Amino acid sequence: MIKVLLISANTLRIPYPVYPLGLDYVAGCLDSRYQTKIIDLNDYSHPETLDALIRDFAPDFVGISIRNIDNTDVINCRSFLPEYQALVSQIRKNSQARIILGGSGFTIFPAEFMMALDADYGIVGEGERMSQLLDALEKNADVNKVPGVLTKDKTEIVYEPYGGMIRRHFDPENRHTRFYLAYGGMLNLQTKRGCPYQCSYCTYPHIEGGKMRFYEPREIARSARDLQDAGAKYIFITDSAFNASYDHSLDVAQAFIEERLSIPWGGFFAPTVPPADYFKRLAEAGLTHVEFGTESLSDVVLNNLRKPFASQNVFVAHREALDAGLHVAHYFLLGGPGESKETLQTTLTGIDQLEKAVFFFFCGVRIYPHTALYDVALKEGQVAEGENILPPVFYRSSEINVKEIMTMVETHANGRLNWIIGAGEAKATRILPKLYRRGFTGPLWEYLIQ
Repeated sequence: MIKVLLISANTLRIPYPVYPLGLDYVAGCLDSRYQTKIIDLNDYSHPETLDALIRDFAPDFVGISIRNIDNTDVINCRSFLPEYQALVSQIRKNSQARIILGGSGFTIFPAEFMMALDADYGIVGEGERMSQLLDALEKNADVNKVPGVLTKDKTEIVYEPYGGMIRRHFDPENRHTRFYLAYGGMLNLQTKRGCPYQCSYCTYPHIEGGKMRFYEPREIARSARDLQDAGAKYIFITDSAFNASYDHSLDVAQAFIEERLSIPWGGFFAPTVPPADYFKRLAEAGLTHVEFGTESLSDVVLNNLRKPFASQNVFVAHREALDAGLHVAHYFLLGGPGESKETLQTTLTGIDQLEKAVFFFFCGVRIYPHTALYDVALKEGQVAEGENILPPVFYRSSEINVKEIMTMVETHANGRLNWIIGAGEAKATRILPKLYRRGFTGPLWEYLIQ
């Protein structure tokens, strides 16, 4: 039997570790011809333990899921490429397996990662294509004809959504599942793929496509029941924006109610104006945490970022969520096109009107290929045609620099614990792992609300 080892290479735990949902779907696409094993590097802090596991399992193929490219922090920037290179070296030292790269981070920079890691194959987009790749290899067929598959020699990349069967394989007895159940109790759920929004900096439409593909609500509710029965204390919905379809998200909430779920859950939301009682209906289905991708409270900046809402919509959505008794967080992305001292001051002044919330600030916008922001940066000469931007490159506003942004935000924050500045390195976020070790569950940022 062919052995396939799937590795989640993400080791970030701040503010909390993220369950490798994508590998459940990859495992679900592999049939009984394959013996599949999933491991998560968050649960393997000692390299020698991983060495022994690789040797004992003796895989024929190793799939590496690359989720994070860097920490997206313009001040204390750290690329994760050296860690991935060390992992590949470790696999090569302990195995003759062929290495297959995939994941959201890989899909953004496939050619660059293939070269930097000297992998045998790569899969852009949805990882379920691994089944097609392995089938082609088993039949000695031409793998270059499989959409989304890269080889050391293939340079043309075909991006298209996966059209085959999508099935999650969740095993509550897996070691990595037990790790997340013990450390915060959070497991993940997906209700759809694809994002209809065209935010200038975002890679979601490139990774999953711009058309939403919905899972059946009752199927989602049954998956949530499986997570709850396994011992999960909280579910995070990984959609780019859970409310991108108000109709479907309400149907999911109703399915949760009919399934009689008792587990709390949360997710990312666009701060658009919701239908009447929208958040109250979701709260009745177990929603407890709303994380808004707000980015700015300046309409000039929001327009330049191509956000699907205006600043006044943010205040409406915020109030609706609070009135439903929900915990609320807002994420801000500062320094993009058109950002200035005036637009930033508008944002900071507006935040003071958003009561009972936590605010996460990212002071600098990472430039990714296949985005409108990349085209802007190219036109402005901030990046060059063909330049390798796998080493982190951030957009630079002509009207305000990063140090000025940081100074203004920190001065306005005035030490408030619920203002989290930087990519998870703030003092406040270091409190959260201590709470997990003490047995607290869920995202926990609500404990920072003042």
